[in-house]
Amino acid sequence: MTSWPAIADIANKVQSGGQRAEGLVEQSLKMVEDKQAYKAIIATTAKRARMRAADVDHRIAKGQRVGRLAGVPFIAKDNFLAYGANTTAASNMLKNFDAPYQATAIERLEAEGAICVAKANLDAFAHGSSTENSDFFTTLNPHDKSRVPGGSSGGSAAAVVLDMAPFALGTDTGGSIRLPAAFCGAVGYKPTYGLVSRSGVVAMASSTDVIGSLTRSVEDAAIVLDVLAGVDPLDSTTIQRQAGSYADLPIGLKGKRFGIVKEYMAEDLNPSVRKVITNAIGKLKDAGIHIEEVSLPSLPLALAVYYIICPAEVSSNLSRYDGQRFGHSYKGAKDLSESYNKSRGVGFGTEAKRRIMVGTYVLSSGYYDAYYKRAQIVRTKLINEMNDVFNSVDFLVGPTAATTAFKIGANSENPLNMYLTDIMTVAANLTGVPAINLPAGRSDGLPVGLQLMAPQRQDGRLLQVAKTIEELLT
Repeated sequence: MTSWPAIADIANKVQSGGQRAEGLVEQSLKMVEDKQAYKAIIATTAKRARMRAADVDHRIAKGQRVGRLAGVPFIAKDNFLAYGANTTAASNMLKNFDAPYQATAIERLEAEGAICVAKANLDAFAHGSSTENSDFFTTLNPHDKSRVPGGSSGGSAAAVVLDMAPFALGTDTGGSIRLPAAFCGAVGYKPTYGLVSRSGVVAMASSTDVIGSLTRSVEDAAIVLDVLAGVDPLDSTTIQRQAGSYADLPIGLKGKRFGIVKEYMAEDLNPSVRKVITNAIGKLKDAGIHIEEVSLPSLPLALAVYYIICPAEVSSNLSRYDGQRFGHSYKGAKDLSESYNKSRGVGFGTEAKRRIMVGTYVLSSGYYDAYYKRAQIVRTKLINEMNDVFNSVDFLVGPTAATTAFKIGANSENPLNMYLTDIMTVAANLTGVPAINLPAGRSDGLPVGLQLMAPQRQDGRLLQVAKTIEELLT
């Protein structure tokens, strides 16, 4: 059982004077301290969090309304620019970087009274599926310290499951919210591309980066999205939100049609995971939900497409870390050229260098048409197939990951095996559709995740059905 009530209940209690924000912040910081052995947190923002909590309590004492998230502590993945601690993206390149402004997501949460208490660990620059690529330390799975929590938002997922805060922010470029949610047993929500501003978040792959949340319930995910969603003049890719509240979650699945993705239930799905997913789908059928098998013929190519397009955009986005504008400048360097070389050689880890080289290669003269252009063509084909499938069904359902959380070190020496971890999740990013991970059960004591997807801009409907399915599965 979680030690945190629902987010809405926490905020209501603070607004009514029945709970002090200062007490909530201290509770959160104590959990961070007590669970530090799991290495989920890079740094706390304790001083600023306490000041903000005192301000919330002062304003409420004066009879002022604070906001929908009054006094609610949260944790931000450490690629979100935020005050109170350095923003490192878990990379040596940025380990001393003090953000000059805050991410729009942080600003919007704080405007509603939420309080950031810590920055969570991640794979450096969000490059990875296990947090083993963090330049600082590997986060441990809350259910088994010998296993990874998933990545790249592994610290955020572990922190929520370990009760360090009611919710955490994450980024999802190819599954980096949903995969750790599946491995740790949390709800992980990836909105429609562009629904939440990326301003003030360290960029990875700009055409697939999405801001989302890790929570203990769909209801909590919905209220966080309701605060975050909407157009931001600082991010030209943002889109209009729906007219109503995303937190309005009427229960009911009558008339809804679900498609089981044939390609996700193929032979490479771990048998124990298949059993949990099959049982979960059986519960949906028993509840009278219409479920049919559907196919996305280009889906087996999605991972290859992603690992061409993503490194290409990484190569472009990381070019700013040149030792002069961003990153270390080395005092012992004789000139800017030496500073540049030392900065990149020490600041970038192995995975960042690998993605820069692959991305630069596929964008280079003579190879652009053979790799990058062809990948974009297949991406468009996958988008068209996804649109066609959503003409026959309302939602897609399948596993979030092909396996449960693997042992630390099991895939770290084989990049291809690590990349295969994302095989169930990258399609939602390539096509821009919203997707959510729900805890579906356990296999040998480890969580298994069920993934739901909906058409673009149907986030409200997806959260509504996810809420109902969540209740069926618990």
